Amino acid sequence: MEANTLTSACSAVSFDIYETFASFMKDEEVLLHSAIIPLYCVSSYRDQISAPLAAILALTKLIETSGAGTMFELVKALNDGAEALKASNSNPISLNAGCELFIAFVTLLPHDSASFSDLKLELVRQGQKYAAEALTYRDKIANLALGFIKDDSVILTHSYSRVVMKTLLRAHERKRISVYVTEARPRGLGLRTYEELTAAGIPCTVVLDSAVSYVMDKVDFVLVGSEAVVESGGLINAVGSNQIAIIAQAANIPFYALAESYKFHRLFPLSQDDLPTHKPNILSFPLSSAGNVATPPSTGAIKPAHERDSNDKVRQMTAEQIACNPGVDYTRPDLITLVFSDVGSLTPEGVSQYLVGMFAG
Repeated sequence: MEANTLTSACSAVSFDIYETFASFMKDEEVLLHSAIIPLYCVSSYRDQISAPLAAILALTKLIETSGAGTMFELVKALNDGAEALKASNSNPISLNAGCELFIAFVTLLPHDSASFSDLKLELVRQGQKYAAEALTYRDKIANLALGFIKDDSVILTHSYSRVVMKTLLRAHERKRISVYVTEARPRGLGLRTYEELTAAGIPCTVVLDSAVSYVMDKVDFVLVGSEAVVESGGLINAVGSNQIAIIAQAANIPFYALAESYKFHRLFPLSQDDLPTHKPNILSFPLSSAGNVATPPSTGAIKPAHERDSNDKVRQMTAEQIACNPGVDYTRPDLITLVFSDVGSLTPEGVSQYLVGMFAG
């Protein structure tokens, strides 16, 4: 008995949840060898897994290695694991949504297990079953959104989203579409969207982030992905989504968001400052050690346009300047037309109702 307890404790101590999480994010072979994902799913799994699902899989592995002997101990271990994952990630929003969902599932699962060990095995089985089922969510969303995409549609999308890509590629199989995609600085992920859509034969043009209002009158609707959909029915997504939604509403253009249900998150931000990713340095003014506004480093004199030659470099933000800018922003629910999810097409109010039911058991 004591030997078994010691073995379980040692196993729990040696378990690194972040390393496990990272392995699920990057290597589908881990999924195959751990028998979490059925063999027929593994071939299509590369680049498919998102942070919330990887977090759920990591917490499932934590249960397997945990020496917890009571539900209180197990939930504490899961909460500690979730906190460790959040602390190791600069943008923990979608990751936290997955942790929150799985821990709620563990506490609400009805069971008639004969022992706590049997209950843990059942929780592991159910977690693995959910992970396998979640692989189909993007297909469900793509098929649902397809009904809202008419032939010859002109679509504006932002940055890069795997569920948006799935939807656009699915639409291209059956309809004629054209796509504008924002560059999505500073990471330039919109260029990845452009490359993949162009390779698939979809007419696509990159739009400057600052030219969204210029192009809005040319599009039929906006289609974006999500980091999370929050309790208010609002959206957290790549920075720039909020301003696109504001411009779309002013132009009377529908703004659609795509989100897997494991990204539904019990957050209720009222402003950008309420986001978990907001830090004091975001959009702050640099100060010198004396407390005065710091003098920026010299980048050379700015020449008039007629004096420039081909050797002059395009000015770019420094790494320090980029670090002082947000990576995601919050879009209010009144700016969102519909949210397409694996649980259906929902209004922002419908998202709120679904979240209440999901966490009420």
